[in-house]
Amino acid sequence: MPLPFLTADRAFDTADDVALPYDDRDRWRRPYRPGPWRVGAAALLLLLASFVLFAAVIIAATATPASAGTVFAVALVVVAGALRLLRMGVWVSSRGLRHVAFVTTRTTSWEQVVSVRTVQQPVRWLGLPRTVQGQALVIARRGRSAESSAPLLTSHNADFLGRDQLAFDRAADTVEAWAAEYRRD
Repeated sequence: MPLPFLTADRAFDTADDVALPYDDRDRWRRPYRPGPWRVGAAALLLLLASFVLFAAVIIAATATPASAGTVFAVALVVVAGALRLLRMGVWVSSRGLRHVAFVTTRTTSWEQVVSVRTVQQPVRWLGLPRTVQGQALVIARRGRSAESSAPLLTSHNADFLGRDQLAFDRAADTVEAWAAEYRRD
């Protein structure tokens, strides 16, 4: 009797990046997976948070509750930072395009988008001041110059560094397709 779930002898041939037909296009979704650098950094932060939480338990058992509360608050800040790090990136929906940075979130409705395109330019390596030649996905908004805004995605950020170049191309093409479908000229 064949089992309906995936087994080791049956290959999984579906494309992971294709939206399913019943998916709600009004929900915010990231058109790509978080990259290995981003996931690795978040995992290290969560590991650090587990040690800090363990220290908070030991401090609570041996010292004052105020000092244990302080250490527990530090652990919660580290956990929140790790979760925010995983949430960073570009999100799209039928309402617009959302660029989530570590501290800020900028949402642009499709009516404000003039164009979304991929350009060759110097880009920051992992967000650090060092620049390398790479690709960037940039957005042009109504009433603003394209040079004044930061790129949405780059080929050398934490989501695409260490991955195949096709991963960046697929993500950029998907965001460009959403823009072509929903923006109004």
